[in-house]
Amino acid sequence: MGTDAHRAAAAERGPVSLGVVTVSDTRTPDDDSNGLWLREHAEAAGAVVAGYRVVRDEPDEVRAAVDELVSAAQVVVVNGGTGISRRDTTFDTLAGMLEKTLPGFGELFRMLSWEQVGAAAMLSRATAGTYRGAVVVSVPGSPKAVALAWEKLIEPELAHLAWEVGR
Repeated sequence: MGTDAHRAAAAERGPVSLGVVTVSDTRTPDDDSNGLWLREHAEAAGAVVAGYRVVRDEPDEVRAAVDELVSAAQVVVVNGGTGISRRDTTFDTLAGMLEKTLPGFGELFRMLSWEQVGAAAMLSRATAGTYRGAVVVSVPGSPKAVALAWEKLIEPELAHLAWEVGR
């Protein structure tokens, strides 16, 4: 079965359930533009938003949010905390949780980021993988990075990702 057949089979399964986690020491649900943008675009793509959380960049909070959302969502998009500053712990937290990694996601994200930010793309630790029957995708917290990841990588393969992890 080729990729086109996989996508067709995935589309027949109905809407994808999606969770959104914003990792930020400063954002709240009232001013989380990335979380709002992701939820609006997910719904426009036909997905059902199964949960949304804003958590501080603390490993226990990130872990708890992902643990909660994978029970309700086929795909969880985490934004924020992927850089290399002292407070950026999302990648490290998820690296200890992911059961299967999707190295191609991070590679493609950095390749596409190169076109926007040049060599600074190497500072991103965007990643993806499977965890407890869901796909978890982690992207930087800048609005441009969130839009790039969603528009070029996540949304085009959303149903396919959900179908693959669920079969």
